[in-house]
Amino acid sequence: MLTRTLGALAAAALFATAAPANTLRWAAQNDVLTLDPHSQNHSTTSALLQHAYEGLTRYTRDYKIEGALATEWKQLSPTQVRFSLRKGVKFQDGTPFTADDVVFSFQRIMSPTSTLQAFVAGVKEVKKVDSHTVDFILERPNPILTRTIVDFRIVSKAWAEKNKAIAPPNYKAKEENYATRNAMGTGPYKIVSWQPEQRITMAQNADWWDAKNASNVKEVIYTPIKSDQTRVAALLSGEVDMMTDMPTQDVAKIKGDGKFKVVEGNEVRTIFVGMDQGSDQLKGSNVQGNPLKDRRVREALSLAIDRHGIQRAIMRGLSLPAATMVAPGVNGHNPQLDQAPKADPERAKKLLAEAGYPNGFETPFNCPNNRYVNDEEICQAIVSMWARVGVKAKLGTESFSSYSPKIQNFEFQLFLYGWGIPTYDALYSFQSLARSRAGGADGNYNYFKISDPRMDQLIDDIKVELEPVKRNALINAVLQRMKEEQFFIPIHHQVRPWAMKPNVTTVHRSDDKPEARFTNFGK
Repeated sequence: MLTRTLGALAAAALFATAAPANTLRWAAQNDVLTLDPHSQNHSTTSALLQHAYEGLTRYTRDYKIEGALATEWKQLSPTQVRFSLRKGVKFQDGTPFTADDVVFSFQRIMSPTSTLQAFVAGVKEVKKVDSHTVDFILERPNPILTRTIVDFRIVSKAWAEKNKAIAPPNYKAKEENYATRNAMGTGPYKIVSWQPEQRITMAQNADWWDAKNASNVKEVIYTPIKSDQTRVAALLSGEVDMMTDMPTQDVAKIKGDGKFKVVEGNEVRTIFVGMDQGSDQLKGSNVQGNPLKDRRVREALSLAIDRHGIQRAIMRGLSLPAATMVAPGVNGHNPQLDQAPKADPERAKKLLAEAGYPNGFETPFNCPNNRYVNDEEICQAIVSMWARVGVKAKLGTESFSSYSPKIQNFEFQLFLYGWGIPTYDALYSFQSLARSRAGGADGNYNYFKISDPRMDQLIDDIKVELEPVKRNALINAVLQRMKEEQFFIPIHHQVRPWAMKPNVTTVHRSDDKPEARFTNFGK
């Protein structure tokens, strides 16, 4: 019989209020950053907001594209796509969904304060044809348009105007508006309340247009629980029905318990070390200049890391050691290029010496402590591995809610980050992370000050190439260029097990975004 630990008692306090029947009590590690669907490109935020807000297209259970708020689309020319909008759809306040909302939402997501412009990349304009028809006017042909716009969520124009939420607020400046803490979409669930760092409560939308595919989950209570011990205790003691951030050290125990189901699969997310390769001075270092601008230093930092040791000792086997920024399951993944290098401290020392740092150097190193699986433990291991080659990294850790705006303000020069690919196409990663910043989606997450004209041209060619073989050859060329120049230090691709009570069934999602519409309670 399981002993009721302090963690279990803490979990019981979190769930003191009895939940109604058919309430899915879901726990994971971190909270949403905002309820504004056009503000922050953050996976947990997207995972929760997809229940309330919908796009014109969506993924099926097996990641095929189908219509959501659009019923069909037609290519009128290489740069004009017409979408027929679903009729009879209402927002959750009863107002009708029309083309005006799509046009408004495009203008809103294109605001300088949005970090989601990648989802409308290459769209020059959205034009209203009539009340239920819009044309997407493209800057160039786009071979994956219907995939990229899955996460282009539609907001009510009338609701936003009424509540003075015309544009998303400046998150990195800690600004808020009505949409920060309130939500109102067309989706299968209504967000009833959000108590930051405590819980989000969602109720099923009885007027959802796709009622025939609605689940029997009537309510969802999502609770962010940072502590691994408390989160596991909540599952084991019955206060939680489903947990999607399983601590790696507890997976075997939960699998062997017999009281829970565990579903797992690879996640299309890569955990990596980001490096400022543009600043002239490495702040907080004991050397003049910025060692990270030297390819040999970047390679040395990479070779010092024992990825297989991290997989074995920290991840308990639940990771895929990585050498590229594109995970298996994403179009463009190359298993030959994605062979993680073996740790080679001697070679790392030699490279540092060649670069002019025979004694290494000191540097700050920043890391979140509640965002990725074992993020703080990974960073601690990396610090000790770098120390063996003379790089003395001073580790700073904090919650992702404060970490994220600091990254967006370019406050970190060497840091741990993770990147998922919700479009399941490599372009999303390349354009966001690796292309030179040029406004819009180009380089909007390039916090590394990378600017490589050769790679920029390859990425721009990928945007417009329609022939799949040619396009994948261009993707491969970008992967090779990244590897040659050591622009990133990939650590691993995450593997994500989810645990749940036996009466809960759900579809495992490789983007790590559970959907209540694919979840049901059995007997």
